[in-house]
Parts: sequence; C-alpha cells; structure tokens
Amino acid sequence: MPARKINMGMVGGGPGSFIGRIHVNSALLDGQINFVCGAFSSDPAKSKITGKEYYLDPSRAYGSYQEMIEKEKELPEGERMDFLCIATPNHVHYGPARLALENGFHVVSDKPLTYSTEEAKDLVRLVEKTGLVFAVTHAYTGYPMVKEAREMIRAGKLGKIRKVVSEYPQGWLSTLLEATGQTQAAWRGDPARSGKANSMGDIGTHALNLAEYVTGLKVTEVCADISTLVEGRKLDDDGNILVHFDNGARGIIYASQISAGEENGLKIRVYGEKGGLEWIQVEPNTLIVKWLDRPIELIRPGNPWCSELAKYNTRFPAGHPEGLIEAFGNIYRNVATCIQCRLEGKEPPAEALDFPTVYDGLRGMQFIDSVLASATGGQKWIRFQE
Repeated sequence: MPARKINMGMVGGGPGSFIGRIHVNSALLDGQINFVCGAFSSDPAKSKITGKEYYLDPSRAYGSYQEMIEKEKELPEGERMDFLCIATPNHVHYGPARLALENGFHVVSDKPLTYSTEEAKDLVRLVEKTGLVFAVTHAYTGYPMVKEAREMIRAGKLGKIRKVVSEYPQGWLSTLLEATGQTQAAWRGDPARSGKANSMGDIGTHALNLAEYVTGLKVTEVCADISTLVEGRKLDDDGNILVHFDNGARGIIYASQISAGEENGLKIRVYGEKGGLEWIQVEPNTLIVKWLDRPIELIRPGNPWCSELAKYNTRFPAGHPEGLIEAFGNIYRNVATCIQCRLEGKEPPAEALDFPTVYDGLRGMQFIDSVLASATGGQKWIRFQE
C-alpha cells in the first residue's frame, strides 16, 4: 500500500480541556497525521462545538465514543481513523481503549492507563491478542536530553547505577481547589473519576516511568509514606517513596501537589560508580553530567556529540529550545511511523519503537497499588505488586 497520512480520532478534549489541545498540536507537528474525527464530550452539543473549532466534518463530531467507533469502522481504509487518542479523565480511559482495540483501531492513551489495575491487565491481554499499537503518553520520555541520559547509562558511561532520585513537585493543589468547581482539580479529587489515587496516579506515575526509562532498571520494592495534607480532600496530595531497583540500586520517588510555589518541577538525578547526571523538566534542553575525576559537562541537543537516539528525537539546530509539544510529538511521530510501516508491510526502524507502551501503563497502575499498600499496611517494605 502506498504511503499516506495516518488518521487520528479523539475521545475527550472538549470545551475547557487543557490536554486535548496538547495532543492535537503534538500529533500534527510532523505532518504524518490527519485529525479526522472526535467524540469530545459526553454532551453531544459540546462535541459538535469542539469539532467545529477543529474544522472537522460536522458528521464526524460524534455524540459518544461508541458511536464514533461504530461509524468510523464502516468507512473505507484511508478515510476512517487509524488510531484513537484518549484524552479524558481516568475513569473514561478503559472503555474507549477496549472498544477501539476490539474493532481494530490502534490507541494512544493518556496516563494513568486506566481506573484500576484489573482494567490495565485486560488491555494488556487485548493488545497481545490483537497485535495493535498501543502508546501511553508519558511524554517526558520524549525529550532529546532524556534520550541522551538513557543512552549514556545504557552505554555504561556512569558505571553501575547506585542511586536514583526522581521527583515531581507541584503547588497548584495547596488549597482545596476542587471545592471551587475548577474542572481539572474537580475530577482529580473525585475517587469516582480519578481512581484510588490522585497525586500518585497523576504525577507519581510520571516520576516512576522517568526513573525506569532513563536507567533501564525496574523497581522491585517500595516503602511509602502517602498523605492527604489539605483538609477536606478525599485523595492523596503528597507522597514520599523509598525504592529498591532490580540491580540493587537505592532510590527515592516523590510526588507532591501541595509544594507551594512549585510549577511542574519534574527532575531526575542518577548516580553511578563513575559519575552522575541530572535533568530538570523546566530546563529540558540541558543535561548535566557530573564526574568523579573531571569537570561538570552540560550537554544540549542538536550537537554532533549527542547519541543517535537523541539526534533522532531532535528537530532543531543547537541553541533552539524544544519543549513539551515536541516531546509529545516524538511519541506521535513514532506511533504514526509504526502504523505506516504496517500498512506498507515492513518493519519499523528501532528508533520508532521507542515510546511508552501498554506495559508501561500497567507498571504505573501497579505502582499505585504498591505504594498505597505500603502506606496503609503494617509491613515496612513490600514487593512491587505485579
């Protein structure tokens, strides 16, 4: 089949959505994807309004994701959507993802993967059964300097990894914002929509994913202190977790939404036998590398000494900032490349397979289970619940 653009549909992302626009702009960044349809709200009228804002064919702004999948499946290949983007609150991740997979559509989903671990395991089984592409938007792994950090560690430049600190502090929930009706706070603070965790699911899963992606290690044990520090809040807003990794390394993962004054302070530090590295999301174009026997190095994208993986994920010459849209865009580009290669009957390049998958999504759900079990149980350390 000749090369063509890959068609995207979306569920969620309706009026007032922050993340919906991020997904759309990122998907369209490299010119590989057409945005063709959506079910943007549980209110069909609001879905129509959003479809109009995106200049979609009015007949393809659907009233529900069930209607969208049913109608899109009837369209000829090349016209119907090829994959579904899920940009909804947590409790509306599983249903659209499952129905899409059952009807032959690939999926790109926000995190955490699902409302519960049982749902996540079911999606893993469906992906394995169907062989379809399934990506989870742990977008921070898409930054070029995160790729560079991963490649340095994979090449053994730091020696054996001994210590990992991955942190994600925010301050936006330092007050009971959900009680004011603010949309983003309201659903995150509601157990019926968010699930059993708030900060651990919303940003703790990012901190875990970044630690495991950069180091190539897996968390095996956790010792967690999970708190709800704002009076009246129903779910956690702060968590501090000691972790053990499968190579014997020790670490700390923490996520907080009551760290007043913090924005999106995602940061990782990794220390090996020979040196360490540090990456901070608010300054994403700089990787700080620290050595035992020579001065600190600052590595930035677009330079010839970067790894091939970092180069593949860099769009601009050195000195031109790349940000969150580009990081998201790297996931979408890789998904589109993998789908296109399937249409053409060929294997995708190894670089295109470098995106978070349904298995990473399952790890996130198991992380939530593990830290909550540790925090509420009587045992100090517990095995990571798989």
